[in-house]
Amino acid sequence: SISCVNHCGQEFNGQNLCNCKTKCQEDNNCCPDYHIQCEESLSRVSDSEIQAVSEALYSLDSNRASDSELIIDPQVLISNSETSAKKDLSPHPLFRYVSEASLFSKPTYAAFITLLDNYDRKTGVAESFSPAEVQEQENFLKQTIQNTELGRELYTFLYNKGYYTSWEEFLFDLKMMWFGLYSRSNDKLDSSGFEHVFAAPFIHKYAAQGEIKNGKVSGFHNWVRFYLMEKQELLNYYSHSFDGPWLSYPDVLGMQFMWDGYYKQIGSAIIGSSPEFDLAVYTLCYITRPSKKCLLSLGGKQLSIQTYTWDKTNYGNGKKYIASAYPVTPN
Repeated sequence: SISCVNHCGQEFNGQNLCNCKTKCQEDNNCCPDYHIQCEESLSRVSDSEIQAVSEALYSLDSNRASDSELIIDPQVLISNSETSAKKDLSPHPLFRYVSEASLFSKPTYAAFITLLDNYDRKTGVAESFSPAEVQEQENFLKQTIQNTELGRELYTFLYNKGYYTSWEEFLFDLKMMWFGLYSRSNDKLDSSGFEHVFAAPFIHKYAAQGEIKNGKVSGFHNWVRFYLMEKQELLNYYSHSFDGPWLSYPDVLGMQFMWDGYYKQIGSAIIGSSPEFDLAVYTLCYITRPSKKCLLSLGGKQLSIQTYTWDKTNYGNGKKYIASAYPVTPN
């Protein structure tokens, strides 16, 4: 290939006559259309356009929790220098009240919750999806993206910017980037963007001479999942180190908690948002600002989202799976 069409960021191989990775400029082997195809595509959406569409998504989040449907009790606020102390400073759960009857009966929440039992939380254990579970993934994307004004607003924006040419293309790409499996451990297809961000915390284990010296909770940035695990007493909320400026939902918290004997030093989540809102803003940022900080505006207040691409494997024409996405809590 001597073109970067559909090859931006792809690993260089000897069969290609030129290169489409960022490093090609250093190596002096970029394809002739590298600048137009790869660099300009990153800049085809301005920061102000991202902020404008994020305000639109924020205003269209009709399924967000109201103050009567969700009451949280953040309790103790600590400084960033204290987050490594592993002290349980909050005697009560974070979630004081959630109106499951009104919130979880909404089609988007119901479709989201149905997905949560489809994952094995251990890395190195291969995931496999039954036909019914694949159907649940497709239903989740249909309910959250196709069937909501918020989801249609996101599609229209990305369509107008030339990222997609049809609904079918967009939904297929969403399914791949969020639910496509890749290996974090032992060459087993054990993880996906959805599992990492929404469904299950997993443990990074640093082994030395066969001994586990350290363990770290990774991923896990969704309030509904947090609430359900806290309700089952699988998770113990310790404190928070950041509380966003929003006075209604969605808000953002940076939290400390213990899960299954492992400590999360700062777990950030958008609180009180609908599943479709989280999916939409993370997708917006992943597509327009992959592996970069992405500045949103929500109700006139700023929020940064950090995304990461999974760089070891890809799908389609060199497209990348989602490795992570989460709200940034300021240091």
